[in-house]
Amino acid sequence: MHRPPTAEAEVAEELAAERPGLVPRYAAELPGARAAVLSRLWRALVHEPLPWIARREAARDGLVLRLSDGRRLYGPPADPYATGAYVTVVHLDDTAYDDPVRLMTDLSVPHGTTLAAELGHSVASLALSRAGRRPHPKDWPDEDWQWEQRVVDGHPFHPNCRSRPGFSVAEQLAYGPEHGPVVELGLMPVPAEECLVTGAWPDGLRDGRRLLIPVHPWQATHVLKRPCDEGALTAHPLMSLRTLALPGGPHVKTALTARLTSSVRDISVPSVAASAALSAFAADLAARTDGLLHVTRTLGAATAHSPDLAALWRESPQAYAAPEEHVLPVAALTTTGLPNSPGWLVGFTRLALTVGLRLLELGVALEAHGQNLLVVLSASGTPLRLVYRDLADIRVSPARLDRHGIPAPELPARNLTDDPMALRRKLFGSLVAGALAGAAGTGAALRAALGAAVGDLPRTPDLVALCEEPLPAKALTLMRLSPETPGDLWTGLPNPLVLEHGASDQ
Repeated sequence: MHRPPTAEAEVAEELAAERPGLVPRYAAELPGARAAVLSRLWRALVHEPLPWIARREAARDGLVLRLSDGRRLYGPPADPYATGAYVTVVHLDDTAYDDPVRLMTDLSVPHGTTLAAELGHSVASLALSRAGRRPHPKDWPDEDWQWEQRVVDGHPFHPNCRSRPGFSVAEQLAYGPEHGPVVELGLMPVPAEECLVTGAWPDGLRDGRRLLIPVHPWQATHVLKRPCDEGALTAHPLMSLRTLALPGGPHVKTALTARLTSSVRDISVPSVAASAALSAFAADLAARTDGLLHVTRTLGAATAHSPDLAALWRESPQAYAAPEEHVLPVAALTTTGLPNSPGWLVGFTRLALTVGLRLLELGVALEAHGQNLLVVLSASGTPLRLVYRDLADIRVSPARLDRHGIPAPELPARNLTDDPMALRRKLFGSLVAGALAGAAGTGAALRAALGAAVGDLPRTPDLVALCEEPLPAKALTLMRLSPETPGDLWTGLPNPLVLEHGASDQ
């Protein structure tokens, strides 16, 4: 029976036509990419509440997952906070699988075929990213965007860590930050009266009575399906792909109506409408952290009343670093080697928790994952303070704000909640299960850093929950297998402060 070509084969064929010299390196990177995605998938199978897994049992040198149809999965112990490619094979009954695509296909669970295709894209794109990455210079970068381009593997825990469906090989090489390209953003003219604008839209992006909205070239080709003929902005892509740094200036966040990892990266009209109020509100909150946190301001935002045609003009995090300092996303810390020092990791963990819990007590839960949260380092690498960007998905508690005499801003309903669980999920799931776990690299390292840091923090109800309850994390694989359920789905990971390797029934 004829089988359609795999994502790996499709990428290899396109690469042979586009950049043939890279084909051997791509082929050499495929086994490691499969193991990296399989490790993330195995973590999800062990720790997410997937309805077709009946129970989980400890076994000799590993874990057994008993499926509701009587089959059994067997694999190694699954550290929920490990970031390495430590799973090279998983057994479904008596069949061994080293390929996450084959495993997900043969599990034959609802919506598994769709996820298997996404995993195929993730493996192929990850191998391409690793093959095309450039060697890091010994010296640390001078530009913030150069730090961003050091991050090659994408999300540290999502099986779709590098899934870029809809992007050809040529487009990945042209737009993927890990490949170091320079991107020409088009400028789409739109009559000003047809736009919603908040903040100060740059004078250089006006043409008489028209606004010039920056457009990513992928968006112009595949979504808007029309060229941008009004000049271009030369920019460097950042980790999120659709946000780019202008040389010596601000960052511009563009609409990119593509599904990367889990989400479609457009820019909603309500987020543009709320951007100025959110920016002013966040600046006021940051001022309450004794200089430990800065929030990049949204200088201006515009939308043609469409999530497909919008842009945000945002400060560069570099604005909050002195000339001798470095500011980099937390996701890029592993490229420095600094987290390998237990003492350094404790100091950084203490700084991050101090800021995150302080804002949570005031009434704001940051989505402080490794992309949104940045750290300012001294010339010697000491963590000095934090920078946060992209306020669109924070959660705000009007009741907590009121207790501290802070006026609540006018925000979309999706940003507002007084539910302590929802607030803690937002912060703990992004900061602890995301940014800190990604920097630590193992549950043991995370546990040691948290244990040394939490004793110095005020013992609020939020801190007690962090220390004593399961750690919330997004059930990323369950979300991809549940397209009929909108919004985030969650799981509880073993608390790193009492972490025991092994299985637990859910």
